[in-house]
Amino acid sequence: MTSQDLLAERYGAPAPWRRRALLVLIGVVAATCLAWLTWTTLVHASPAVKSEIVGFDVVDEHVATAVIDVRLQDDATGVQCLVRAYAEDKATVGELVFEPDRGGRTELRIRTERLATAVENVGCTAEGQPRPR
Repeated sequence: MTSQDLLAERYGAPAPWRRRALLVLIGVVAATCLAWLTWTTLVHASPAVKSEIVGFDVVDEHVATAVIDVRLQDDATGVQCLVRAYAEDKATVGELVFEPDRGGRTELRIRTERLATAVENVGCTAEGQPRPR
């Protein structure tokens, strides 16, 4: 008699279906997680609208300009973009919300409370796209 046989005789042998059930459960959970990850990646990889800042210029104490490149999908609706101007102390001194009529580069004029030192493209959102891109 081997030590395995002695242990099985003393404590009882585990049910053979338990191992198979555990493996099937692990497989189902892994497949579900993989399907969710694939769906999330595909949905968020191609947003309806994307934007990036090409450049900015501080014209004077109360005006800054920015060039924003907006890329829209054909079915994008309700598109709004947000651009902010910041002062040297990192306080927001100007903000502009605009609705691009078409994709491509757009030059914007942002009114500021005081001298701006930086302009940030916060991003654009569309219907069904809650986070700016």
